[in-house]
Amino acid sequence: MAISGRFFFLALAALIPIVAFPGLLTWVLAVSVLLLVLVVDVALAASPRQVAVRRTLPSGVRLGEPATAVLRLFNNSSVMLRAQVKDGWQPSAGALNALAQVRIRAGERAALNVDLLPTRRGDLATHHATIRSFGPLGMAARQHTITAPGVLRVLPPFHSKRHLPSKLRKLRELDGKAAVQIRGAGTEFDSLRDYVRGDDVRSIDWRATARRQDVVVRTWRPERDRRVVIVLDTSRTSATRIEDESALDTGIEASLLLAVLAERGGDRVSLVAYDRRVRAKVSSTGKGNMLNAMVQGLAPLEPELIELNAQGIAGQVRDVTAHRALVVLVTSLDAGAAEEGLIPLVTTLSQKHLVVVASVRDPALERARLDRSTSTLAYRAAAAEFALNRREAITAYLKQAGVEVVDAAPQELPPKLADLYIRLKAAGRL
Repeated sequence: MAISGRFFFLALAALIPIVAFPGLLTWVLAVSVLLLVLVVDVALAASPRQVAVRRTLPSGVRLGEPATAVLRLFNNSSVMLRAQVKDGWQPSAGALNALAQVRIRAGERAALNVDLLPTRRGDLATHHATIRSFGPLGMAARQHTITAPGVLRVLPPFHSKRHLPSKLRKLRELDGKAAVQIRGAGTEFDSLRDYVRGDDVRSIDWRATARRQDVVVRTWRPERDRRVVIVLDTSRTSATRIEDESALDTGIEASLLLAVLAERGGDRVSLVAYDRRVRAKVSSTGKGNMLNAMVQGLAPLEPELIELNAQGIAGQVRDVTAHRALVVLVTSLDAGAAEEGLIPLVTTLSQKHLVVVASVRDPALERARLDRSTSTLAYRAAAAEFALNRREAITAYLKQAGVEVVDAAPQELPPKLADLYIRLKAAGRL
């Protein structure tokens, strides 16, 4: 049972006769009246145990976008339900109106719309709804918590999608759909056209020229149907917070943009989220919308506070493809993790595959090494300088091993990784 503010004011009003006519009889009468009001009001209240609750949720919503959860109540009791209903969402769901007042006649139903604005990616859960049913006087209420589980999947926001149109235009130019025609090692023959001033003489098709008696050149297009394998590191280094988001969230953004771009470019894309075991695995060879499958698979991912099993990544790549592929490792270039696991791994992978390492750089390090106004900041600048120098040394070593490296700030990493893919495709290296 619960009492309301009305009963509190009624109890204050009961002090008036007690003060005016002090005595035991006055106390007994006042307390008796208060208890009678409570008992009668609770007895006339509808039983919350006779309320049926059903929940309706959207299948998914992108992080930062609003959603609406519907809570349907059916009053199975014989009296009117006057109640407060509290929907028990976790705080990160951002329930704006989780507490609502309802009045439902006997045998009727009502629907409550709960507005949600999630602040965290992943599966956000609610397990129950609490109903506080008041009597006609509004003095006291019965309360009961009803189990009504529900899960709202909050998908990655995919902010880097805004870069996709410009990157696709570049791909269409490479593919011969625009005016630009490219000839490069490892590209596929596309068509013949008349020679124009400025064309590479090495692209002249002499047999076709002899038949047509006009100089004819071959045009080329980037090779299609190549394998692109993206390995997303979900180990402890992905939990690092950089500019108000984790390194894993930045890696997801970069992986989504690259995967969609590569699929539109005609390549077969596979994505593996991995630390010591596979957390998610999506491939474009399956049926259906690959982007939807990727955001659904990546949505519940959280950084695991364990070390990355770098040796296991080579096996995961072999499971995906036995042929040469573009292998993109979205991981950390921090000195400890890279020297112990990343460098031996990419040395092995680069013997068969074209390897790209994509890592997010903290802009705070750049700012810290420039500010030496106090002794404390000077020590901090020295530490930042040391960390950046180690990072540059690791990058230089990887490049000497034939590995491409993209090391950029969170907002710059997705488009820079996409630009590198386009350059590799233009050069016929895929």
